[in-house]
Amino acid sequence: YGMKNQTAINEFILLGFSYGLQVQTLIYLIFLITYMVTIAENAIIIFAVKRNHHLQKPMYYFLGNLSFLEIWYVSVTLPRLLFGFWSQTMTISFSSCMTQLYFFTSLMCTECVLLAVMAYDRYLAVCHPLRYSAIMTHKLCFQLSILSWAGGFSISLVKVSFISRLTFCGPQVINHFFCDISPVLNLSCTDMSLAETVDFALALVILLVPLLIIIFSYCCILSTILCMPSAQGRRKAFSTCTSHFTVVIIFFSATLFMYARPRRIHPFNLNKIVSVFYAVFTPALNPLIYCLRNKEVKEILKKII
Repeated sequence: YGMKNQTAINEFILLGFSYGLQVQTLIYLIFLITYMVTIAENAIIIFAVKRNHHLQKPMYYFLGNLSFLEIWYVSVTLPRLLFGFWSQTMTISFSSCMTQLYFFTSLMCTECVLLAVMAYDRYLAVCHPLRYSAIMTHKLCFQLSILSWAGGFSISLVKVSFISRLTFCGPQVINHFFCDISPVLNLSCTDMSLAETVDFALALVILLVPLLIIIFSYCCILSTILCMPSAQGRRKAFSTCTSHFTVVIIFFSATLFMYARPRRIHPFNLNKIVSVFYAVFTPALNPLIYCLRNKEVKEILKKII
């Protein structure tokens, strides 16, 4: 990444969580346990989807994709945070910061598209059950997952290429526990209106287009469920969608709060709290939500364990 820099700032200091030793230890343990649990949960789901023929369905194929994404999502931020927890200053080089920023935003953008793809899958399953297997073929599943990953990583590349061209001339302290867009943008000492506009516009596109697809899918799903004659049929159709719907609400409420608004008005400590929620705890919650709400996955996981 190119950098036109008069004062040659080639590293940043991440403030992380500046509390007393006891609080630091507690936060460290919580994050360490959360990281290990997240990796284990998502790895088990991938293993279960791969090895069990009952789960060779489009819904679980996309769930496997989501679990794979969640493993990388937490691995972009948490290992470095855990490693630097006990050092007084947590420094990160400019190139490492841009790399972390790129992968974090790429995975987040990919998750937005992937959740929309999963909503489309549920829409087909509930609203067009007879045509479902003819439409949602292995080939289409593969194409939709490739579209999610390629779309997320491409949009992020545009965002980060604009940010990396800015000039950073101090202070070099990032009031965050990883290189996120707004804390990095706030350290720029040149005109960042173009980078900010590009970032804001792309954030709206990558958040709102998938969100509109999800809302449309769920409106169709809801109207179909309400028209079903039997209560059992309604319950069954509804139960296949609740876990995905819960994940969508958690993910989009946090990301819209963080990214779909102008940059300068962020209160940073609030930023950090919300970031901990969606960058640390959500990837640990998602597999639990899917497993607790899904009888099929629950039964298979019991057998595996």
